[in-house]
Amino acid sequence: MRKIVVFNLVSLDGYYAGPKGELDWHNTDEEFSKFAIEQAKKFKTLIFGRITYEMMKSYWSTRDAIKNDPIVANALNTLPKIVFSRTLKKVEEEPNWKNITLFNKIDPNKIKKLKQTPGDDITILGSGQIVQAFTNLGLVDEYRLLVNPVILGKGKSMFENVKNKLNLKFLETRSFKNGNVLLYYQV
Repeated sequence: MRKIVVFNLVSLDGYYAGPKGELDWHNTDEEFSKFAIEQAKKFKTLIFGRITYEMMKSYWSTRDAIKNDPIVANALNTLPKIVFSRTLKKVEEEPNWKNITLFNKIDPNKIKKLKQTPGDDITILGSGQIVQAFTNLGLVDEYRLLVNPVILGKGKSMFENVKNKLNLKFLETRSFKNGNVLLYYQV
């Protein structure tokens, strides 16, 4: 059975974005870039909310992204992408942005059927509201949180509207020289 894995960068005080969606605090370097390439090779299907989808599309499908980071750009541009949005009426493929499926609502039964299909894990990137909804519906199997050594003081919490306490099992950790720490937890 396929797992749904949340992969997100978070601040030390638990925000996945600043108050206005800012991501300028993400602590990346050469070591992280190599890690991103490793991860891109493991991603097989991606889930986005509208805001993350539009942000990813606006960068990763560009010539600059393809030139500067070809492996990650190729993965993000060609992998199957599932987008959840109540406002988007359609999504269009482009030469450098393909394999997109749009859903206007989260249907837990469809997601459970998707998890039962053959294939590799499904990864939610960013998309705090989608993470909250999937968490509340019991659809997430694993959380991979890359904690950046920064305190924002305020921002967008990935778990702000989670309805019930959720005990997680610690799986592993990975430290980076720049102070980032990747935590793996299983539901």
